[in-house]
Amino acid sequence: MEKMNDRLIAGSVVALATPFEADGQAPDYAAWRALLQWHAGAGTDAVVVAGTTGESATLEAAERDGLLEHALDEVRGRMRVIAGTGASSTALALAQSRRAAELGADAVLVVTPYYNRPPQRGLLAHYRTIADQCPVPVVVYNVPGRTACDLAPETMLTLAEHPNIAGIKEAVADMDRVQRYAAAGVAVASGDDPSALEAMRHGAVGVISVAANVVPGSFSEMCRLAGQQRYDEAAVIERSMRGLFDFLSVESNPVPVKWVLARLGQCNPALRLPLVELDPAHHASGEAVIASIPELNSRVNS
Repeated sequence: MEKMNDRLIAGSVVALATPFEADGQAPDYAAWRALLQWHAGAGTDAVVVAGTTGESATLEAAERDGLLEHALDEVRGRMRVIAGTGASSTALALAQSRRAAELGADAVLVVTPYYNRPPQRGLLAHYRTIADQCPVPVVVYNVPGRTACDLAPETMLTLAEHPNIAGIKEAVADMDRVQRYAAAGVAVASGDDPSALEAMRHGAVGVISVAANVVPGSFSEMCRLAGQQRYDEAAVIERSMRGLFDFLSVESNPVPVKWVLARLGQCNPALRLPLVELDPAHHASGEAVIASIPELNSRVNS
């Protein structure tokens, strides 16, 4: 079942946070371009624009376009650029996917429809409709913790037969599921940072990461080593990041990662309601995590 586009989600793929101006009213495109340059220089393989970590639910259509256009202008040819285009409505997800393709995205990442909880046959129809009409490859995204909708492995294996479905970002930390996909030739990227290395041991081709927003070099190196099956060396890097993984879950993503990015001087911590800035009760633990990771500590002190 191997396809030409199976490598789209290989390696370290960063689900980029969207920097906003201090009042949260507009994207901060200068900070956005600086983030993209940082990742290009740190070895990141691909970026996701306007995904969950990018606060996609609060972005206007023109803002999605602007973020994608700036990303393509900044890093085209150096990193793959994937647009987050999922929606509860199949029609809207298709329209957003076609627009991203028109602007030049390498692929689209389409989350399972949230809130309306379709049955598996509805998910088949949803993704087939998008894949049939989208000019670029479609990556399925399964994250039932956010959508209340779990894409069953049997459904994904059926979808993977479609020539325009390039793989899946799987946020369920189920190694049997990952191994089943890999054995069937389905490209799978982990969507769960704490289990990403284990997923790669079981056949995942990479990770679409939140933590890589702030430690792109470490994630890139971990994925490189894992791709060479040098898992013991990759595990040393993974262990160094476990405190960060824990911290990034103290409040809903991307609240903690935005706070860390602000401490690194990459953007201000502004989010859009209903998300709010990190509770000060977590600041001390965040500072301790930053101090414990050389890649973070060196940037704070630089």
